[in-house]
Amino acid sequence: MNPRLYVIRHGETAWSLSGQHTGRTDIPLTTRGEKQAVALGHEISGIHFAHVLASPMQRARRTCELARPDLTVTIEPDLMEWDYGDYEGKLSVDIRAARPGWNVFHDGCPGGESPVAITDRADRLIAGLGALTGDVALFTHGQFACVLAMRWIGMPIVEAIHFVLGTASLSILGDNPDHAEVRVIALWNLTPGSE
Repeated sequence: MNPRLYVIRHGETAWSLSGQHTGRTDIPLTTRGEKQAVALGHEISGIHFAHVLASPMQRARRTCELARPDLTVTIEPDLMEWDYGDYEGKLSVDIRAARPGWNVFHDGCPGGESPVAITDRADRLIAGLGALTGDVALFTHGQFACVLAMRWIGMPIVEAIHFVLGTASLSILGDNPDHAEVRVIALWNLTPGSE
C-alpha cells in the first residue's frame, strides 16, 4: 500500500500572477498568496501528516508555515519546480512567438531541465516516498506537481498538459480502494472556497 500524498501548490507570487515561468527564482508570496495559504490551512487542519516535505523555495516553505504552523518540515530538493533555464521569467506566449508549438512537457527548456530529467526526478521522489507510511504533505509547485501526478499513475509527462493547478491548491494522490495496486488521482486542484 502506498502512502496518501497531499500535493499542495504554493500560494500566489508576483510571477504566478503574471504568468511568468518561475523555476529557480526564489520570490516570495504576495499578500494575497499569504492569505491563500492561511485559507488552505483550514482545508487540511484536521489531517495528521506522518511526514511533511517542502521544496526549498521560500514560496513553498512559507505556504507550509502559514497553512500549518504546527508542522515540522523536511526540505526536499526533488520537490522544486521545473528548471526553466533560458525560459526563466518568460511568458509562454513569448516563448511560442520564438518557438511555435512549444510545450514544456514535450520540449523542456534550453539551459534547464528536459522532460527526461524531470521525469527521472519525479520517479526518484516517488520511489523514496514509497518507503513512507501514513499521510504525506508535499508543498511544491504547479508544473512539477502535474509531472508528479502523471508519474504517480504511470503516464508519460506529456499528458500533464491536460492538468492545471491554481495557487494554494490541494490535490491528493493515493490508491484505488477496490484495487490497492492501482494508483489514482483522488482529488485535483481544490482551492479554498472552490467546493
